[in-house]
Amino acid sequence: MTRVAAIDCGTNSIRLLVADCDPETGELVDLDRRMTIVRLGQGVDRTGRLAPEALERTFAACREYAAVIKEFGAERLRFVATSASRDAENRDEFVRGVLDILGVEPEVITGDQEAEFSFTGATKELHADGDYLVVDIGGGSTEFVVGSRHVRAARSVDVGCVRMTERHHPGDPATPEQIAAIRADVEAALDLAERTVPLREPRTLVGLAGSVTTVAAIALDLKAYDSAAIHHSRISYEQVRAVTERLLASTHEERTAIPVLHPGRIDVIAAGALVLLAVMERTGAREVVVSEHDILDGIAWSIA
Repeated sequence: MTRVAAIDCGTNSIRLLVADCDPETGELVDLDRRMTIVRLGQGVDRTGRLAPEALERTFAACREYAAVIKEFGAERLRFVATSASRDAENRDEFVRGVLDILGVEPEVITGDQEAEFSFTGATKELHADGDYLVVDIGGGSTEFVVGSRHVRAARSVDVGCVRMTERHHPGDPATPEQIAAIRADVEAALDLAERTVPLREPRTLVGLAGSVTTVAAIALDLKAYDSAAIHHSRISYEQVRAVTERLLASTHEERTAIPVLHPGRIDVIAAGALVLLAVMERTGAREVVVSEHDILDGIAWSIA
């Protein structure tokens, strides 16, 4: 067993996994897995820069994670940064802050690398026939990956729950015009992805990240967020459509009352759900297999 720490810093959240990995058996044992909403991508789509308050929220989470990593005595650490820090003019300020706190530089990975990590994390435990389509709906971007044991095709496109919310400002509730504007962006992104990724070929759709797991938790009518109940659940197209329509038609207060909805997702979950619904409609998928294992697990395996 190798004890590793993996950090995934995205547009909306930063997450830590400390785990023992055995590359020979393919076993990964969680020791600590946590998530903090930091909204690093706040305003990046509009300004092209990481906001000072967003950087400070992220650095505060890094200081917390440094203490956890030290407590568990992880032998190796890998810090991966995705969409927001790829796009920002002042990403060097972000890199210096992380290096000072954690002693490693964040790797600002490409969309293709992000897709590879997500695919590995999501499919390592699954045993479906044929190819998977893995869809990782993040804050700033969405990754599409097709493969069986290895990636065959991948594409990252710039639609995510935070980016769509900041760009189109869906109200409480969202208006038909706002929904149509988000839809148009997502459909254009799907057209782009489909140039290189055969979205309609795979028989198994696997959905990752907070928008997908939250939609699943709502569809399952959970009274509290339960990773074990969500992991590998199968949510039908009809369930996804019903949850998406409910979220788009709800007010901020009504979403706040949903027990499984993290406070940091209240204002962006409707856009994230709409991305998932559009993907299912484009691919004709009758259900989505929901995975709690994703890019974070892929990063951990890459260290081991």
